[in-house]
Amino acid sequence: MANNDAVLSQFTPTVYDDAPKAEGKKLRVGIIGTGWIAESHIQSYKSQPDVEVVAMADLIPGKAEKFAERFGVEGVHFYPDHASMLDNEELDAVSVCTYNRTHAVCTIDALKHGVPVLLEKPMCVTIEEAVEIRKAEAESGKIVSVGFQPRFDDNMKMIKKIVQSGTLGDIYYIQTGGGRRRGIPGSTFIEDKTAGLGALGDIGCYSLDMVLNAIGYPKPLTVSGYTSDFFGKSTKYYPQFADRFNVDDFAAAFIRLEGGIILDFRIAWAMHPDTPGDTIIFGKDGALRIPSTDCWNGTVGGPMKLYHDVCGQQTETVIPIIEARGKMGLFDQKIRSFLDAVKTGGEAPVPTSQIIYNQAIIDGIAKSARAGKEIEIVIPE
Repeated sequence: MANNDAVLSQFTPTVYDDAPKAEGKKLRVGIIGTGWIAESHIQSYKSQPDVEVVAMADLIPGKAEKFAERFGVEGVHFYPDHASMLDNEELDAVSVCTYNRTHAVCTIDALKHGVPVLLEKPMCVTIEEAVEIRKAEAESGKIVSVGFQPRFDDNMKMIKKIVQSGTLGDIYYIQTGGGRRRGIPGSTFIEDKTAGLGALGDIGCYSLDMVLNAIGYPKPLTVSGYTSDFFGKSTKYYPQFADRFNVDDFAAAFIRLEGGIILDFRIAWAMHPDTPGDTIIFGKDGALRIPSTDCWNGTVGGPMKLYHDVCGQQTETVIPIIEARGKMGLFDQKIRSFLDAVKTGGEAPVPTSQIIYNQAIIDGIAKSARAGKEIEIVIPE
């Protein structure tokens, strides 16, 4: 095994500027949905000197008020739903932190009111909803950025840098996935009426984004998908969930992408092994192994390994883990990049033009699994 300095020197990490400044008028931000993920949003917004959270909406009476009190946010207007908040507030941006089934309607309504949106993942549930979000975004002229904070991890950036450098040559096959040995989250995540998708939408979208972003988000063409729910419905493993669990806790698929690339994918909330396998990106000139994690945490599970030939010799180059630098964590970087785009009129950091392909694959897997056969992925222009 060789640790080739000449190869490593091509992939030096970049440094993120993590010093936002309070210049001019503060951005007026609203939060739609005050559940678990909104906790990370409010804590990040509180750390941004140019932001004022002025409104919150939640369907459960009193929930938003308790949320604001718990996080010490004063001067907030509270609303029983997102529509009344949008009708009565002058907002510069909103975070949509609701359960999956309402992602589309909340985002589309915000765009119709001329408000940029930071939309938590997954983008939505179906490809049809994703198309409607894209239409509303185009008509409004405002941005939607999807909440994939792993993109801001330096190790994730390194994966893309290696692939885009051409070191691997043309990509022809990718195996990817991940999950948890036991990690079904409960709450609104496990019912179709609120979540619409299980592990597939919760952590599967992250796994797909890791590799699709690295290879430039080619268009998906066909998918043969499989889903199961053995653990979630089992009184042996999850007796507390069994009577209401009706989403997937495991999913797998074989996806054909434009450019002749094959994507072999699997994801799990619960399983017996500790991983369904490492991610490996196969290229004609090299391959990259990305170690899996015990539980998806937004980065890679250890040093990556580049397999390639040097002067006719089969060589392995270890890509060391890049430790986090600076004060700003991944979630804060996600929030900050969105706010900067709002302030400057820039492009969405994680644009729907890419994530619609992610959503098409997720939706395609679910539809293929129900049909019991391979299906074509059709994305209306």
